[in-house]
Amino acid sequence: MKTVEKRAIIAERPSEKRVLRIMPPFVFQVLYMIIHPQFDPVALQLGPLAIRWYALSYIVGFVLFMWLGRRRIKKGGTPFTNEMLDDFLTWGVLGVILGGRLGFVLFYQPEYYLSHPTDIIKVWNGGMSFHGGFLGVVAASWLFARKHGLKWLQVLDFIAPLVPLGLASGRIGNFINGELWGRITDPAAFWAMGFPQAADVDARLAAGNAQWAQWLLQYGALPRHPSQLYQFALEGVLLFVVVWLFSNKPRPTGQTAMLFLAGYGLFRFIAEYARQPDDYLGLLTLGLSMGQWLSLPMLVLGAAGFVWFGKRGKQAA
Repeated sequence: MKTVEKRAIIAERPSEKRVLRIMPPFVFQVLYMIIHPQFDPVALQLGPLAIRWYALSYIVGFVLFMWLGRRRIKKGGTPFTNEMLDDFLTWGVLGVILGGRLGFVLFYQPEYYLSHPTDIIKVWNGGMSFHGGFLGVVAASWLFARKHGLKWLQVLDFIAPLVPLGLASGRIGNFINGELWGRITDPAAFWAMGFPQAADVDARLAAGNAQWAQWLLQYGALPRHPSQLYQFALEGVLLFVVVWLFSNKPRPTGQTAMLFLAGYGLFRFIAEYARQPDDYLGLLTLGLSMGQWLSLPMLVLGAAGFVWFGKRGKQAA
């Protein structure tokens, strides 16, 4: 069914007409879109060079990182200098790319890449893991700290508040691409959205569920949570506000980094309940997704570390 036809069906439904009358136009267009708009993944075409939205989201993340970092350095109270921040950006970019790619290979599709090792370097085909990128940045931070004679935790405390807005930018990139969509929800929910990019998955799921088959026939796509936007709000905006405000005052060394670790683990664990599990993995032990299992250690370690560093800071005082 073509997009135009699907929109025509939606417009003819009486319930949708009532919603249109009582909701402001902006809310209807942004939050009550039944079908994902299928943005062109290419933001700018310069001859043979295609600049994609997802690549731009990474660039925006790094720009925000540098801007916030310079604000913190200007405020004082940190051993970082502008020159050190410039140097760390190189280390951080390498950590994100190498760690993110290797994390995806090891955590999500090890069997495939074991039999297709040359595909590991094909980053342009997609496949990055936040948890792998996180470990890559942690490792890069350790090397950076040794190079500049800093304490490792000092480096982690400094960068922790600078990261969440970059994560938020990445989730917007996911949404524009129509990837990492959410689980199926009630079509009556104002946040429900169909993702044409999930057509194959929708057809397979609908084949085993009469209600979903009816929805697929009616809407042309199964109604799903726009989980990318949930993660944008939780792991990006809310985590930034919490960690940034907390770190505005002097804190025991290590506590800010642990707050980020626990906060991300918690928010990612929650958001995963609305996110469709990876098709090639599904749900794992205890009905949890791979993202949840990878986030649990972050939550536990971060919470324990936050308390421990807090107590140690009080004892030192």
